[in-house]
Amino acid sequence: MLDVNAGAGFTILAREDFSDVTYSLVIRHPLMARAAQPGQFVIVMSHESGERIPLTIADFDRDKGTVTLVVQAVGKSTKEMQQLCQVGTTLYGLVGPMGVPSPLAGKKKVVCVGGGLGVAPIFPQARGFKENGAYVIGILGFRTKDLVFWEEKFRACCDELILCTDDGSAGMKGFVSDGIKHAIAGHSNIDEVVAIGPPIMMKACAEVTRPHAIKTIVSLNPIMVDGTGMCGGCRVKIGDEVKFACVDGPDFDGHKVDFNDLMMRLKRYREEEKAALDRWSEHCRMMNQAPPVLKGRGVANSPMDLPDPFEETLGG
Repeated sequence: MLDVNAGAGFTILAREDFSDVTYSLVIRHPLMARAAQPGQFVIVMSHESGERIPLTIADFDRDKGTVTLVVQAVGKSTKEMQQLCQVGTTLYGLVGPMGVPSPLAGKKKVVCVGGGLGVAPIFPQARGFKENGAYVIGILGFRTKDLVFWEEKFRACCDELILCTDDGSAGMKGFVSDGIKHAIAGHSNIDEVVAIGPPIMMKACAEVTRPHAIKTIVSLNPIMVDGTGMCGGCRVKIGDEVKFACVDGPDFDGHKVDFNDLMMRLKRYREEEKAALDRWSEHCRMMNQAPPVLKGRGVANSPMDLPDPFEETLGG
């Protein structure tokens, strides 16, 4: 694991906004790019007093010395990052790569499933499987055509690509679980399904593959603090065992994951999260009412609500 050089900062070389709340950051970090493997994650701090945020590595380029993160602005810290993280600025801290890399070798045919924001972290795995000689079927799910991103990146590394939208505005109408059914109907020799997305989506994927006894791997995103297995905040129930996502995962057998427990734990600090967002939003409003010399720093001027990640399946 590569530690940060506190205060040095990690320069943001490029940014792309996929929607009002989803954006990608390309960050210069040659050592991280050289060490990163598909399935791993990093912990980010946007500034010295910022929250430690775990984010899955969405891409890495060893030649250019860059790593790519895709972020969804859903709470105080990620909304703050959305405002602060512009091209040319720096991240205060970037620690990783963390987690156990995804095993990629020895698979002949795999299905890589990404729903909503989960489309980003499934990309390195799809590319990695392809580089290891597997036949790769990609399944991407979005609510609508306007939210689709990285389609061409996936077409470059997938032998087949099934695009699903909830409203049918692009690809087939339906969830990624419907895409899996379509893939199973056309292929009787699938070795493995890897699914990343909201917990309710990953649970649905696991239930589709269970009757067919197809090995199904999911990437879990429990609440995490230190990322080293010390705090115990990221514990998850896998069959009869308790595991820690930061050091034992984040990949686990989807047929053994207790998704109900995971979703309950993810909601545990909803009130505290909303209070933090409300305080930050009020600060932003006050800044926008300040003299002109304090304005123009990209702060919001309207109240922000904290969305419930389980109200929408996000392409699942």
